[in-house]
Amino acid sequence: MTLLSRKADYALLVLSHLHHHPDGANAREIAEKFQLSRAFIANILKELCQKEFVSSTRGVKGGYILRRPATSVTLAELLESIEDGFSLTVCSSHHAGGAENIHCDIEHLCTVKSPMMEIHRRLMGVLRGVTLADVFSPAGFGNLQPLSVISRPMPMQAQAV
Repeated sequence: MTLLSRKADYALLVLSHLHHHPDGANAREIAEKFQLSRAFIANILKELCQKEFVSSTRGVKGGYILRRPATSVTLAELLESIEDGFSLTVCSSHHAGGAENIHCDIEHLCTVKSPMMEIHRRLMGVLRGVTLADVFSPAGFGNLQPLSVISRPMPMQAQAV
């Protein structure tokens, strides 16, 4: 199981390509670059346009460009948009503003609901601290803030003697 869907993963690839090609690119170029289906890339680009991450220009010389700089888009924003509400668990999805139609039958009995919702909250805090520019940077994670700056540290557990 992965946390990112294939669509989210490929959306990141598409946005990275456009970030590194500020003059723009078309679906065919991007599909060839990553050896993916042109129709699949076109669908991702269409959704990225609808969600206002990219802009398109029609015609022979048309293509796609980033609508906003990668420094102004967080990974949380992209995932919440592309995934229609990114969530760690079913219960964290409807408590975090995600899909309301998903329901857990044992939520009222669940003993891990609160801890999982806290983990989801912390994870989203981390993802809100990561911009697409951080992900697309050649330096990689060298530009990211330490986790201790982004989220509060976990309390120390009492050690058994």
